Amino acid sequence: MDKGCSCIRFTSGGEGAPRGTFSSPDYPRAYPRSLCLLYTFLAQPHQIVEIVFTDFDIHKEHLDCTRGDYLKVYSEVGTHGPGPPGVNEHSKWSRILCGNRNDAPPALYSHGSALVLELNSGGKESNSTGFIGTYKFIDRRNFETDGVLVSDSDCDYVFNSHSNRPHQGKFYSPRYPSSYPTNSQCYYHFHARKNERVKLVFEESFLQKSDESCLNRADTIKVFDGKVASAPVIAMLCNEVIGYEILSTGPDLLVEFIAKSKTPGQGFKARYHFQPDDSSIEDVVKSSEGTSVGPAVSAATSSCHQVFRSDKSRSGKLISPLYPSPYPPKTHCHYDFLARGRQRVKLLFEDFSLQRVTGNIIDCESMDSLDVFVEVDGRLEKMASFCGSDVPKGIMSNGPKLAVDFRGVYSSRYSRGFKISYHFVEDYGISSGKQLLEYPCAFVYNSSVKAKGVVTSPNHPGLYPRDTECNYFFHGTKEQRVHLHFTHFDVEGVHPCEAVSASDYVQLSNDRNSRGTRHCGQLKEVKVTSKKNFMRITFRSNDRLDGTGFKANYIFLKDSELVSVNMPAVGGTGELERPKC
Repeated sequence: MDKGCSCIRFTSGGEGAPRGTFSSPDYPRAYPRSLCLLYTFLAQPHQIVEIVFTDFDIHKEHLDCTRGDYLKVYSEVGTHGPGPPGVNEHSKWSRILCGNRNDAPPALYSHGSALVLELNSGGKESNSTGFIGTYKFIDRRNFETDGVLVSDSDCDYVFNSHSNRPHQGKFYSPRYPSSYPTNSQCYYHFHARKNERVKLVFEESFLQKSDESCLNRADTIKVFDGKVASAPVIAMLCNEVIGYEILSTGPDLLVEFIAKSKTPGQGFKARYHFQPDDSSIEDVVKSSEGTSVGPAVSAATSSCHQVFRSDKSRSGKLISPLYPSPYPPKTHCHYDFLARGRQRVKLLFEDFSLQRVTGNIIDCESMDSLDVFVEVDGRLEKMASFCGSDVPKGIMSNGPKLAVDFRGVYSSRYSRGFKISYHFVEDYGISSGKQLLEYPCAFVYNSSVKAKGVVTSPNHPGLYPRDTECNYFFHGTKEQRVHLHFTHFDVEGVHPCEAVSASDYVQLSNDRNSRGTRHCGQLKEVKVTSKKNFMRITFRSNDRLDGTGFKANYIFLKDSELVSVNMPAVGGTGELERPKC
């Protein structure tokens, strides 16, 4: 930092304003050259500083912003002698910014009661207009975790359910909403009473922005379905998540937050709720609890509603009113499915016959239809609409909730309605391998147990669930290699299967930590061979489109046993069928 930098100071309390605006010199015209200007924001001891840029345009000369024009952010400001906190040439900046509005974060927060921005422009001419933004001094007590801090720990908390205390509250990552410290390890222990369950909602979680597997991330949140870290893992979060909901199977939950990256994210804010076993969603009409009898039908409106909970029945049948006779006109039925723990909701369509209207049909909006909703960013979002008489493919939820909405406006004597079998499953519909407890969806295949077999994506041959990651680990003996032959491959995406194209992907790697090669699209056949005696498959889907996934034959073979198997090595140059565009 240049010791000759000019300074502008914004303070809270006294004559200082609790909020206001700031901008680069001469905004919205280009800012001067050879400039060094410090913006110092000083809050009260119980406050932190929030900065939001409404416009941002700093000339980007280098990708890392360390040369040319830049804006350095000092989220942690020290005291150097008498006077208010500040920075000097020895201070360490927390991040450096340049580029346009898309390169600036949604908001900046101080770690303590002060924050400093350093605007520096080089001598090279530029038409960049700089920035304008708002600042606000906010009470840090709004972000205090409601649990009891464990003695001799920095961020371990205990949350106990008591009859004379609130049954809900909030918890945060360290220093939230500012970035969490590097090398953080925090545990949040939730203990409900005997007849209660623990519900968590991660309202916002911003660790790192990427579509990489959580197994390759340095910053992760793990949720265990019990008191200790040996309990089954319900969820593993590592990227950006909004409104992610979790419900325990028993009275205890453990949340583990580990951060080892050099570039910490903002962290998370979440709420918890100790709730009785039977207080999820009230039944409008008493649940049939898995019987094959159709829901009650009102003579006036032909409406019907049901709630299916996994603690009542793990499987059952869902049928339309009066099935297999035609359903009444003007029927409206709504069905909610509520799972818990690692469970997912799986729907299999056994019969499907809804009234069709004559003419050219573009979609199901103007017909009798059945809509399926899954939870995305904390709200139910329509996943698919089905109409006509084609039996739909199987469906699986991406979390503990799934909803079905049936609208039978027309009906006819040829419209039988539908018959659906539902299941609450923990194995994601994957029938091979041994499921591991330390990840939400992971399976291991050992040649000592089975030398060959079949491996599939979640819910295959139905549609795979959204927002899901599953890992498959293949272990051969020292002399063996893993051979895979994908006989079916339908994974939404465009090669090279990156986040920029919102692609789902299947990733193949020769060890647990490397990225490996990605495949997506509709491929005819894919044959691969591991370089060593280990292979890992990672399947990852986002919250957008769906496919039927993959099916592959696997076999462990020594090189001496190879006769007709001819598969390219993972990461090699073997020819693959590419998607049809």
